[in-house]
Amino acid sequence: MVSVNVRENNVEQALRVLKKKMQREGLFREMKIRRNYEKPSERRVREKSESVRRWRKMERKRRTDS
Repeated sequence: MVSVNVRENNVEQALRVLKKKMQREGLFREMKIRRNYEKPSERRVREKSESVRRWRKMERKRRTDS
């Protein structure tokens, strides 16, 4: 559950904070994925490719750190 406190009636700042928190939580990506129905086979393919992408990114970071 994401919550944001509005200070001194500054709604614009609260919205910026809310958007930043939602971005970190991955809610925008989740909403985009759930916009249309996704077949289970397509979901498995997408999750596998995301996993491979994360793994490659982690490997690149490991190589540059060494």
